[in-house]
Amino acid sequence: MTMRTLFPPSFSPPEFQAGWVWLVGAGPGDPGLLTLNAAHALGHADVIVYDALVDERILELAGPKVELVFAGKRGGRPSPKQRSISLKLVELARAGHRVLRLKGGDPFVFGRGGEEALTLVEHAIPFRVVPGITAGIGGLAYAGIPATHRDTNSAVTFITGHSVTGEVPDNLDWDALARGAPVIILYMAVKHMGRIAGKLMAGGRSADEPVAFVSSAATDHQQVIETTLGEAEAVAATVTPPAVIAIGPVVSLRPSLDWLGAATQGRQLIPNPLGHQTDEAM
Repeated sequence: MTMRTLFPPSFSPPEFQAGWVWLVGAGPGDPGLLTLNAAHALGHADVIVYDALVDERILELAGPKVELVFAGKRGGRPSPKQRSISLKLVELARAGHRVLRLKGGDPFVFGRGGEEALTLVEHAIPFRVVPGITAGIGGLAYAGIPATHRDTNSAVTFITGHSVTGEVPDNLDWDALARGAPVIILYMAVKHMGRIAGKLMAGGRSADEPVAFVSSAATDHQQVIETTLGEAEAVAATVTPPAVIAIGPVVSLRPSLDWLGAATQGRQLIPNPLGHQTDEAM
């Protein structure tokens, strides 16, 4: 099957022009979660600058003559500087290449896509943004945890677990978050989970609140560990990043909604553990 046959007859993907940079979200892992525009870009790019979180199966969709440039960042390991990556995109575009900047998840959700786009604007490089499914939604869905549910929460808060300095963000009102965010989803927070849990409990969050670590979400290596906020620091020491972390009552829905575990491991799903089903009049 060629890439072109993926598109319905009425859909015409945008032209990937020479000298352009496309900032594309690859989703949390599973290649099936790519958008049509992302698949189109993979098949037409001259150069792909990709992150460490991009599944290798996604790169297999690239054209046969494409140049692959690794630009992954890993905590505690030598990594390219963000400014260097951004300027590399400028250099490649000015050389007349069709440049695909491929990022895990969504480029504009804790993905530094905004920083790279601003550099492209600074150097008058045309670009397109192709959103992807962010791990805080898609990764949790593969673990059987909805980001929202009417019986539990009408709001959800996404937080990065470390600031630009690599420490726990100190510009957040953790007491207000503890009181006002019924469900919290953390990115890149495994290293600092103990301090974050402590801040939330100091702000009034219960030590018994359910927590789930979803490691390597939406890949063949996905692992899900359920625990509580009080035990989260100890559990975090056993978790291998990358991982997304859910805190709140939606985690309690996993026994009913772990569709992947039911399909691949024969896990028996149980009725709604919250004991309440909301109906609407038609």
